[in-house]
Amino acid sequence: MMDIGKINRILIGHDNVGLRSGWFLASVQITVPVQGRQYMFPCNRWLDKDEADGRVEVEVYPSEIVPIEKLINYEVSVVTGEMRAAGTNAKVFMQIYGETGKTELIILENRSNNFERGATDIFKREAADVGKIYKIRIGHDGKGIGDGWFLESVTLKRLAPKMKESDKKKKKKKKKSDEEEEEETKVEEVMDVYTFVAHRWLAKDEGDKELVVELVPDGESALEENTYEVHVLTGSVWGSGTDANVFLSIYGIGRGDTGERQLKRSNNLNKFEKGQVDVFTVKAIDLGELKKLRIRHDNSGASPSWFLERVEIVDLKESTTYYFPCQRWLAVEEDDGQIVRELVPVDEAFVKKDSENDGQSLATLGLEQKAKSTTYTVKVKTGDKKNAGTDANVFITLYGTKDDTGTVSLKASKINKNKFERGKVDEFTVESVDIGDLKKIKIGHDNKVVPYEITVYTSDIFGAGTDADVFIVLYGSDGICTQQKSLCLNKREQRMYFERNSVNQFIVELEDVGDIIEKIRIGHKGGGLNSGWHLDRVAIRRLLPKGKGSETVTFPCERWLAKSEDDGEIVRELVPSDIFTEKLLKDGTLKQIEEEVEDPLEVHTYKISVFTGDIYGAGTDANVFLNIYGDLGDTGERKLSKSETNFNKFERGQEDTFTIQAVDLGILYKIKIRHDNSMFSPDWFLEKVEILDETTEESFIFLCERWLSKKKEDKKIERTLYEQSYDGERNSLDGLSLSLSSQDSNTNLKETKKSSLVKAAEEGSLIPYHITVTTGIEFDSSTDSRVYIIIMGPQKVQTERLWLDLPEGKDEFADGSVEKFSVWGLEVGEIKKVEVGHDGATPESCWLLEELTVIVPTKGVMYNFVCKCWLARDKGDGLTSRILNILDADCVNIGLKILYEVTVVTGDIESGGTDASIFMTVFGSNGNTEEMQLEKNGDRFERGQEDSFIMEIADIAPLRKMRIRTDGKGTRPHWFLERIILKNLTNQEVATFTYGEWLSKLKNAKGSLVCEMPAIINDEQMMEDTTYTLQVKTSDVGGAGTDANVSLILFGENGDSGTLALKESNKSNKFERNQMDEFNFPDMLSLGDLCKVRVWHDNKGIAPGWHLEYIDVQDSAMDKTFRFQCDRWLAKGEDDGQLIRELACANNDILELKERTAYEIVTVTSDREDAETKENIWIILEGKLGRSKEFLMENSSKKRRFERGATDTFQFSSKNVGDIAAICVGHCPKDGKKSSAKADVFWHVQEIVITEMELCNKYFFRCNVKIPLRYKRRDYKVFECAKVTESFASKARSLVPVKYETIVVTGFEKGAGTDANVFITIFGLNGDSGKRALKQKFRNLFERGKTNRFYLETLDMGELKKVRIEHDNSGLAPGWLVERVEITNSATGVTTIFPCGKWLDENRGDGLIWRELFPRY
Repeated sequence: MMDIGKINRILIGHDNVGLRSGWFLASVQITVPVQGRQYMFPCNRWLDKDEADGRVEVEVYPSEIVPIEKLINYEVSVVTGEMRAAGTNAKVFMQIYGETGKTELIILENRSNNFERGATDIFKREAADVGKIYKIRIGHDGKGIGDGWFLESVTLKRLAPKMKESDKKKKKKKKKSDEEEEEETKVEEVMDVYTFVAHRWLAKDEGDKELVVELVPDGESALEENTYEVHVLTGSVWGSGTDANVFLSIYGIGRGDTGERQLKRSNNLNKFEKGQVDVFTVKAIDLGELKKLRIRHDNSGASPSWFLERVEIVDLKESTTYYFPCQRWLAVEEDDGQIVRELVPVDEAFVKKDSENDGQSLATLGLEQKAKSTTYTVKVKTGDKKNAGTDANVFITLYGTKDDTGTVSLKASKINKNKFERGKVDEFTVESVDIGDLKKIKIGHDNKVVPYEITVYTSDIFGAGTDADVFIVLYGSDGICTQQKSLCLNKREQRMYFERNSVNQFIVELEDVGDIIEKIRIGHKGGGLNSGWHLDRVAIRRLLPKGKGSETVTFPCERWLAKSEDDGEIVRELVPSDIFTEKLLKDGTLKQIEEEVEDPLEVHTYKISVFTGDIYGAGTDANVFLNIYGDLGDTGERKLSKSETNFNKFERGQEDTFTIQAVDLGILYKIKIRHDNSMFSPDWFLEKVEILDETTEESFIFLCERWLSKKKEDKKIERTLYEQSYDGERNSLDGLSLSLSSQDSNTNLKETKKSSLVKAAEEGSLIPYHITVTTGIEFDSSTDSRVYIIIMGPQKVQTERLWLDLPEGKDEFADGSVEKFSVWGLEVGEIKKVEVGHDGATPESCWLLEELTVIVPTKGVMYNFVCKCWLARDKGDGLTSRILNILDADCVNIGLKILYEVTVVTGDIESGGTDASIFMTVFGSNGNTEEMQLEKNGDRFERGQEDSFIMEIADIAPLRKMRIRTDGKGTRPHWFLERIILKNLTNQEVATFTYGEWLSKLKNAKGSLVCEMPAIINDEQMMEDTTYTLQVKTSDVGGAGTDANVSLILFGENGDSGTLALKESNKSNKFERNQMDEFNFPDMLSLGDLCKVRVWHDNKGIAPGWHLEYIDVQDSAMDKTFRFQCDRWLAKGEDDGQLIRELACANNDILELKERTAYEIVTVTSDREDAETKENIWIILEGKLGRSKEFLMENSSKKRRFERGATDTFQFSSKNVGDIAAICVGHCPKDGKKSSAKADVFWHVQEIVITEMELCNKYFFRCNVKIPLRYKRRDYKVFECAKVTESFASKARSLVPVKYETIVVTGFEKGAGTDANVFITIFGLNGDSGKRALKQKFRNLFERGKTNRFYLETLDMGELKKVRIEHDNSGLAPGWLVERVEITNSATGVTTIFPCGKWLDENRGDGLIWRELFPRY
């Protein structure tokens, strides 16, 4: 075909002729080796007159162009001689060697009859470009009738592309894009012709009896043929000889190799025997100095295992001997299981020393071998799909720039005993000598399925035959089993087979279960008129290895498989009774052996007790099915049909007993139980299942305590339950079931994924990205293509394609939709660009991307791209992907998050699990998180479970305590929480929070749904237990008392107390005028020094208005009382009308900042080479109140500073510069002389931490930079403050009452206003305002295009960080478009603007009725 250059699009179609001509085309793949490109054309559409748009041809554009290995064209002309019987029917192969490498083996065959006497055969092949050719190797495999071949000559044309620039391009000096250059660069093919004269036989019985020859180009090569004498020494250990065929490749330095040659003709009649030396001759073009050899056998023959001592090669031309020691097995069942070895030459002295002193030989030569080898670690990940694993033998070949490893068997996985199982990662080591840089790999397996002849004998009794669908499963040792296989292909065959007294034979291909068939499961699926079946026996015949005969195993049954006969079972497990073997002896006779099976697996009887829960509506009328798993196999799914205890099965509070017979399952560890959701009331609350193995009298308990219902809880009707004492892998990140044995076809090994994800998160190589995609609302904006995103960092570092796959139930990015995704990708450093695109390449696959938001929680930033662009072939600029520059994004600081592994342990107590919503708040020394929901995700928070998952938590460490709250809702609202463990994946610090009690209104003594747990880090409790005594003084003012319900929250240096309801006072009538009420709160965690109180009431009762004088809080652990003065109304009709007040602690007197203070400066020198300095460092602090003087941090010979990896501390007195914004750091000579400032002296500083000693505020500066030594003070580095840790004293000092003017602007679109109740929470550096209602009497608020103003009084929150605005979705038209929120601190006059521009509407966009807004400065 003509080379048309880069393919831009294809046209594909059909002529619509014939019946059922319609065609659904998924995709087209075009590989162009000469270009080094593979084109992917996804289509995913009908080409059918009667489907979709009725078109039968379509233009498709490439979604992806993948670079592949670039090949060039070779034309090979082979001339067979005119001699008698010169032609051959064998398979001919060739390999080409050039200055830049060698091609892979090229097979020369086509449809015509090749290599006939006197014929010239021409072949066109694509292969690697090896440069100037210096030799070829050509030969055949010696198979077929008349395999001998007289080769006359070979002509080889090498068609190499040569780039030629057009005159047009030479004239233009402008820079052009890659595509333009490609178009203007003309490709010409240059032809090199080489002739190779052979004129010789390649035959077993002619000439030198060789089947392979190496040829050099005629008339221009200085290379000559050389003869190598190969001495193969077989070891002297027992069983070291081999009957297999042995193959050898010899490699030279820079002159290629001999290719693989079979070692056929030895000086000994019986080759490779114990202690024997076999001598062979190999002819090849001179290789120069030898560097390695590869030797292998094909594992054929009766005893293929081989212990090779060494190989000696004599170069007859140079009279040089090379010694290649091995001293290892080449055997599948010995050593590492490899049957191929690469050997390197060693000095003759080593070999002689070894023969004198055998004791040292293995170690010495192993080291010699290792020094010249490269070890590759090969990790193979099997996909997480059903039946993804394989039991076949897997092979790999690594291809380097110089050579390849040959075919290597992946035999022994370092991680898993059972290799290549679904979702698993296996690790192998491959050793090779000098193959250069890796360029590609080839991996495959031997398709290890084996044929079985299955003969089924139906009994000769009345009604024995069946029309049902009969299936079979074969089990080998260790629970390895085949897939379930139906013996009949269709209903016609079902009617034909399994008649009374019939013998039916089936040959089926199934997975190899090993040498021994331990049991079979045979059954039928019922249904039909005559499904009952009396099975007499089953015989299974299979071939012995290497065609040595066959083995027939008989499985007697002699029982009914019928619902109305015997025990009503339609599935039976059978064990073998006898084995009949026919062996082919060496003399050609058949030896027949019949023997009984010794110790067959026992058939065990399992008593199954199913307990239905004793709650309303717990019983079910549906059909229930059970599968039991043990370490020796499983029962297969069995229907629980006949209860031995009750006529009406599975009723409320009932125990139903069933008997199942199955071959010994070993130790039971899990069950799968389900119902079919049939009948009128299928919903079922299953309490537990108990299984008694009557043979061993072992009992196993499987707890459930959950609904199996399409309407309740998680709406699942199938559960996987683990044995109560089972401590293996249980549930996963997704809560999906896991299994440890190979017979479970539904195994889901996401647990492995979880642990590898945790590992990657710990290393910092993978981080989470949260992506929000908004689709436009124009016509045809939606797409059902797969959307992806690529995050790009500096220097071409980027994530792989992160696919944004829609959740179940959604099949497209719909018009106006907002879709949110969380994906894990490579940590790329500072993000520079983001690519977004989709894989739809047809004109129909258009998508209007309105907006894209990328949140990087570990960096604390959010990038918002307003795109409003088409990603479509036939709209806009025709591109289906687009690269967005980060400079075009709106960048918002949202607060840094740290990744934690969270482990939640639910108590092993009856009904301990829950489906209620669980919320967590974590408190640390540097603040607290907001309340975060712990997702149920299927099977989490169930009785006796440990559930682990990764969460993003604010940077508040060290942790102090945790608050857990449940909403007490759901079908199982009670929860027994044992403990929660948080592991910081950055620094590996572990904090444990222990509770060991119910969270329940009924089962908790206090009826509490909230608990607080102190952090225990390194066995130390981080908070003390205390009792808080609150004295609340109501003022002596007319109408001061209240009948409303009062609540408050205490705030201190260790977080807050949570809401405390002031219910039980020492006075019968609380909060009366001029009265002191006392409240006790025992078993609390001490908050340390208190800084504020938030107090409010619910405005209930006859006279709810309340005038509060003060609150005193006594902490019994600290023996300290804190006074909170109020002297104000909490009343709608008094003062400013607020029902909530924040009171500052009167103990914390407002400290006047002194003019002078002290600063502690800590420097951390990098732990890297040349980081340290012997010179001095100077620093200047830039603060909000001014600039400090220069502080000189001196180095001296007595006290060395700034050494590699060292942390040095300095203290200086200075004027107070206020909050430090930046520092200037310089590096100067100790002696102060200009001549000392050398150009190549640096100090590499990692970090500088400055502490202001009066208030103890810490300022962190992340440097990670080299500072050069300079005499002049003008040369320095400036670092901005990366993080501030404000001390409690500093925060408490700034807590003064402030009024915040809050302006809310509603959008101008139709229907933008709301009638719902609106609430706001303001977050600042010093805390939050709490949730405040935005109300005004007799005003219609939040109307379209209107601005509403409110005043909220709180204690000063410092710099505002975010706002949460929400509504309760009440009223006729609750949907609301918020334009923006503006908040002004009336004390400082600083206004912070929080843009929104989003709907708070359940029926629009992402359906949220709350938004978190971040400031724009």
